[in-house]
Amino acid sequence: MEATLFAGFLILFMQAGFGLVATGLCRAKNAAHTMAMHLLVTGVVVAAFFALGFALMGDGPARSISTHWTFLHGRGLFLQAVRNDPAALAWFVLMAGYAGVAATIPAGALVERWSLKSFIVFSLVVGALVFPIYGCWVWNAGWLAQLGMKLHLGHGAVDYAGSSTVHLLGGTLAAMASWFVRPRIGKYDESGRPRPILGHHVPMFMAGTLVLAFGWFGFTTARSFAAADGRAALIAVNTLLAGSAGALAAALYMWFLYGRPDPSLTCNGLLAGLVSICAGCAFVSPWAAFFIGVIGGVVAVWGVLLCERKGLDDPVGATSVFGLGGLWGMLAAGLFADGSFGEGLNGVAGPVAGLFYGGGASQLLAQLIAIATCVIWAGALGLIMLIVLERVFGSNRVSPEIEIAGLDIPEMGAPGYPEFISHLGADSMGLPPSFGGPR
Repeated sequence: MEATLFAGFLILFMQAGFGLVATGLCRAKNAAHTMAMHLLVTGVVVAAFFALGFALMGDGPARSISTHWTFLHGRGLFLQAVRNDPAALAWFVLMAGYAGVAATIPAGALVERWSLKSFIVFSLVVGALVFPIYGCWVWNAGWLAQLGMKLHLGHGAVDYAGSSTVHLLGGTLAAMASWFVRPRIGKYDESGRPRPILGHHVPMFMAGTLVLAFGWFGFTTARSFAAADGRAALIAVNTLLAGSAGALAAALYMWFLYGRPDPSLTCNGLLAGLVSICAGCAFVSPWAAFFIGVIGGVVAVWGVLLCERKGLDDPVGATSVFGLGGLWGMLAAGLFADGSFGEGLNGVAGPVAGLFYGGGASQLLAQLIAIATCVIWAGALGLIMLIVLERVFGSNRVSPEIEIAGLDIPEMGAPGYPEFISHLGADSMGLPPSFGGPR
């Protein structure tokens, strides 16, 4: 239980990495607002998950598969059913961290234009409904996990550490939000060609990537500690190999295309490698983990360049890194699971074996069903939320005047870099007269 808690702490600390990545990739005039979103998302999502989400998802890892199709749990709102169960409380910390990551992915995609009030309500719904219900379906003996026992599709949907449950779900929300809210002012010229909008702090987003890579070892090993299944060492090795391979592949791919590696896309490649290994981290061999990371890194770079050309303005590449990376990770588990682990998983006899290890197409089909379900579920709910918020608040994004001037002062009341605006009076920025002055 202690190891599970520590892994949960690492996952919660990953918000610092997400914040540094997104803030470094935005412009200085939006730094405080961007970092604040990644600070607030933890409080908002944890509150929603505590009140409702955890009960809907299930208050611990499922120990048996029901004979009836399961779509929801619902035992003990506000942790009332498990307040004296240490293992379940540790599980709550872990799942709350995963929920926070799922919600923070669209926050990165909409930096520099998402209004704070819309972001907060959107994140509340992700923590209360979007993440926990899909999490129930895959991780807590829900209907996707039951595909193996009931329809003989391998072991049902297999996603050990969240390629779909966290990353594809968050990436789909990011893609839908980026499309609905529309690009930043000035991102595209009159003919629709993309213009570069450079981030203001390269060392910041690179340091944030390293923070995320460190936290990822908690992200992938946490469920092994909770289940005491003895796979943590292999999972850590596979995590290291996939992330390293993703960074290397992205750097070399850009070097081949443009004659030099790109810092932000190298970071994206590293993160995509980590995303890609999550589903199969406990089921694949180290060589396969390295290969999965290579493909993930290249797919992330390709996806970022494609999205930009197609008019999807996603400053941090969340759609590609998490959406495409998560999709590839789910497919990879159905291809490369080597039959060395997973005996009895989801109520199915025998270990998990992918297409290349004698498992036939049934496990891959289960993965494909989970992918389609995740995209439809997150995409539909994301669109509904955005439409409702548009009608309630008038717009999901700040006004053009605020976007051009910067979101820090109007939305947060404080600049990220006061020295950049020291020549302006407090009154002209909407700040209290005492701001920055003598106390």
